[in-house]
Amino acid sequence: MPDAPTCSCAGSPDATLPSATVEERVDELKALASPVRLRMVDLIYHGGGEICVCEIQEHFDLSQPTISHHLKVLREAGLIHSRQEGTYVYHRVDPAAFGNLSALMERLSTVRDEEPAMDVA
Repeated sequence: MPDAPTCSCAGSPDATLPSATVEERVDELKALASPVRLRMVDLIYHGGGEICVCEIQEHFDLSQPTISHHLKVLREAGLIHSRQEGTYVYHRVDPAAFGNLSALMERLSTVRDEEPAMDVA
């Protein structure tokens, strides 16, 4: 029985993202898929890179537990870090995580130079 022909349309499987990387980016993208969390990250970034949770609360019409939940999701996805100073909790973006997301977006926005040849029979 002859071997089934292989498709050469796609790039090399070796050039695809490793499964662990895919899972990490998926978790980060899921966390950012919420409009509230995306706004929170933007607020933290534009607040000088680190702001107190009380400053975050001023910008949202949400209860304190809901804000804490959204911050926890961002923290568990590795997008922000938190530190406590007395009774205040400060949050900052993780530049490495956003660098990884930026690299992913760059990778996905790059169009391959060569179109695969189409055999028309």
